[in-house]
Amino acid sequence: MGLLSLIFGRTKLRKPNREQFFSVITAAESLSGRTDLVPTGKAGVVFSPVESTFFENLNTELTDLLKVSGRATETLCETKDDSYGTRWVVLEDQDFEDLVATIHLVAETIAEHGFGDRLLAAVLQLKYEGRNAHWIYSYKQGRFYPFVLSGPQQRDNAAELRLGTLMEGEKMPVQKELEQWYALWGIPF
Repeated sequence: MGLLSLIFGRTKLRKPNREQFFSVITAAESLSGRTDLVPTGKAGVVFSPVESTFFENLNTELTDLLKVSGRATETLCETKDDSYGTRWVVLEDQDFEDLVATIHLVAETIAEHGFGDRLLAAVLQLKYEGRNAHWIYSYKQGRFYPFVLSGPQQRDNAAELRLGTLMEGEKMPVQKELEQWYALWGIPF
């Protein structure tokens, strides 16, 4: 950590390991075949927007890029702001591999425009044990963790631990520190 980072309280974003990020594809295929875990075809990237003309240009470019990508992959997309002040690129595609590739494309585009530090998480929705569950990829940590809902603003910690164990068994990079498994309320899908 450099002196300016220390003074301004910024942490350096981990460089995403492409191979580790794409491990979700193999894990989803493997787990779907032998557990009750099923991808729903919905996902998103959440980031903190900033007021600037550069960021507005990024929004325009992302929209154009997703239109082109969507035609090639048939991925549906839309941008939504939530009540927490964050912005979501919400994606829908029944082809899980296309969904993961589009998430990566969105994150790379944001990072290439100098806003990588604004990326918060990529979120993949699943059904697990009959409930909505998510694999959350923290861009700051460079790791995944599970998030299982048991009701509005309630999470099922026991199911999260079981799902985390399954994820580790599939060689996904799972966040080891449980206190870093943050709740992500208000997911818009």
